[in-house]
Amino acid sequence: MTAQIISGKDVAAAIRAELAREVADLSQKHHIVPGLATVLVGENPASVSYVTAKGKACEELGMKSLQFTLVAETTQDELLDLVDQLNRDPHVHGILVQLPLPKHIDESKVLYALDPNKDVDGFHPVNVGRLVIGEERFPPCTPAGIQELIVRSGTPTDGAEVVVVGRSNIVGKPIAIMMLQKKAGANSTVTVCHTRTRDMAAHTRRADILIVAAGKAKAITADMVKPGAVVIDVGVNRIGFTESGKAKLVGDVDFEAVKEVAGKITPVPGGVGPMTITMLMKNTLRAAKLRI
Repeated sequence: MTAQIISGKDVAAAIRAELAREVADLSQKHHIVPGLATVLVGENPASVSYVTAKGKACEELGMKSLQFTLVAETTQDELLDLVDQLNRDPHVHGILVQLPLPKHIDESKVLYALDPNKDVDGFHPVNVGRLVIGEERFPPCTPAGIQELIVRSGTPTDGAEVVVVGRSNIVGKPIAIMMLQKKAGANSTVTVCHTRTRDMAAHTRRADILIVAAGKAKAITADMVKPGAVVIDVGVNRIGFTESGKAKLVGDVDFEAVKEVAGKITPVPGGVGPMTITMLMKNTLRAAKLRI
């Protein structure tokens, strides 16, 4: 039996409709328009595309978007000065410094310089600490999107065996912590696998919910998946080109094979991807509400 497809596009659209209503309500009742400042240093094509998409999302939801594009030669001190200005700007509720930064800039110093109450990416140590102790304010956007996909697909999480493949600070560690918390949409028993895990398949085959952020195309094959499991594929890998000349994208899961075993599965593209910017918008709205 072929797995049910969990569409990130559909879930993201539903959440954005909810956010648009909340933004309008916040503006009407409190005269506050959520403002997101994005800072891009250099002209990395992928980063330019991503920042542009964030600005478009803000406009669609009635939020204010401020984009700062700096030359690649911008010094660390100049960037830190801009961050300080944005920290003090009352009309800016969320700040996102697009990564990666040029090699001559210390990313940690820049991220740590952000006001934790404007860190809508959720990477500041204060917000990481809040996440760990169950008092999250701004959960990292991709893990937050993953959790929304699990919950909104009607997948039970209480007591579920969750296996996370990948231990990055951006996805693997945060989603493991989030699914472990004592709250709705979590309460799971979590195992984290990584490059040094012995017999990974023995772990993945136990999973009721399998979250894969391995960074390797088709790393998870059908024989590694428990029949009926929910499979969330975070990976985006480019392997050649389509007939139309566009890059061919595949996930970290062998989709065509695994969909015949799993109960539910996210596609690539169109799965986790659309959720990331949507959750950034949600964090920005939350940051604006903190001003009330």
